[in-house]
Amino acid sequence: MFAWLTRKITNAMSDSMMGRMLQDPYTENMFSMFPIARKIGMQNIVEAGMRAESGKPIERPLGSPVVLSPWETLLFSPVHLFRMPTQDGVEIQTGVTIGSAANKPLHLEIPVLISGMSYGGALSLKAKIALARGASMAGTATNSGEAPLIDEERKEAKYFIGQYNRGGWMNTPEQLSRLDAIEIQLGQGAQAAAPMGTESHQIGSDMRKAMRLKPGEDAVIHSRLTDVNSARDFIKLVERLRKEYGVPVGFKFAASHYLEKELDIAAEAEVDYVVVDGAEAGTHGGPTILQDDVGLPTLHALSRTVRHLNKLGVKDHTSVIAAGGLVSPGHFLKALALGADAVYIGSIALIAMMQTQMNKALPLEPAPQSVLYLGKFKGDLNIEKGAEHLAKFLKSCVEEMKLAAYALGRTDLAQISRENLVCTDRDLARFLEVDFAGFSHEEQHLAREGLQIMPEIILEGVVEEEPPALRKVH
Repeated sequence: MFAWLTRKITNAMSDSMMGRMLQDPYTENMFSMFPIARKIGMQNIVEAGMRAESGKPIERPLGSPVVLSPWETLLFSPVHLFRMPTQDGVEIQTGVTIGSAANKPLHLEIPVLISGMSYGGALSLKAKIALARGASMAGTATNSGEAPLIDEERKEAKYFIGQYNRGGWMNTPEQLSRLDAIEIQLGQGAQAAAPMGTESHQIGSDMRKAMRLKPGEDAVIHSRLTDVNSARDFIKLVERLRKEYGVPVGFKFAASHYLEKELDIAAEAEVDYVVVDGAEAGTHGGPTILQDDVGLPTLHALSRTVRHLNKLGVKDHTSVIAAGGLVSPGHFLKALALGADAVYIGSIALIAMMQTQMNKALPLEPAPQSVLYLGKFKGDLNIEKGAEHLAKFLKSCVEEMKLAAYALGRTDLAQISRENLVCTDRDLARFLEVDFAGFSHEEQHLAREGLQIMPEIILEGVVEEEPPALRKVH
């Protein structure tokens, strides 16, 4: 009886809804939300509601959904006879040195590093400890982000890069002397150099103590370093840090169309490494306009960075770290092939670290609530499991990169270069200075000249003999 009644009610409701949908004018029809959503987009509808509620810039976690770097158009070229694949059993080298010209270069076992994600401003203490421990297990470095030096994090990090930051929290001799590399943070891909901050009421006692903030004082990230108001100031800062600490001194900036001008100053300052952070970079919660509408795609920025450093004649002793939206072993290796010495990963490292632990927040809360400083489930994160999952993720990625090296006939990831790539987009191939997939290596001039026809039918003075089968028909 109950089943029959349920079916009758459901059928009546369905008939009524279908009738209204097919008969009511659009202005009164619920179906009108479908074309509205298609036109405006569900994301824009939701974000409009958030803006209307708060009246403040909204902050979206883990960066922009707009991905403009077409990594999928690049493919590696395996070898068989032209050059032999690397013999199985030969060990593929994966190590990298950051800042070879520094007094104390940073030697890492793998070229995949954990990007700057700050304690307090972004992540919880447990998350930072797990990232540091996992990175150490994998033989790579982790980064402080725009934060002070945290003893618990430093203890877990075998290799630790600290950011000389616009908040001023890592800029004292006591902290700088404990770093394996110093990264001058001038901006980042997801936020550029816009001023940011954490309001006082969101700052716990532990974070306030670490940042040396007074009660009621906000944590402010300024648009500039307080001691850098000109290019000359920056050059003097680099010179001082290199002289006083001996470790590699690099700088991180948001990639933009002025990239070459920024690099000119960096080269004059003799930085040991450059972090080029593309527009696809992540953040714990940056304003959407800075994520979606500012910067330069990572792929384009990396290629221009390497080209310009080569033009300046400093690439051999200036390491390049690519960052921004790199999420797979293929991305990492393609970035290395285009001239990066190493890559930074952030969002995907958090995803790997959380693994099944994100279920502690899901489905009632989004996964980042497990790792953010203000996250509702930050206390539930298991540090040991998180570190183990991150280390396994890094190991898995590097093992896949090594397999690609075997197929390419290389014995070191650093040997993989542009000549091992082809591109399915002719314009992009020309920009990246790699071969276009539509022509052989010897015929690449045809791609550059923009010819649309196949090479075998443009040979002048060649008249092919009519096939025998056709002669018989005549």
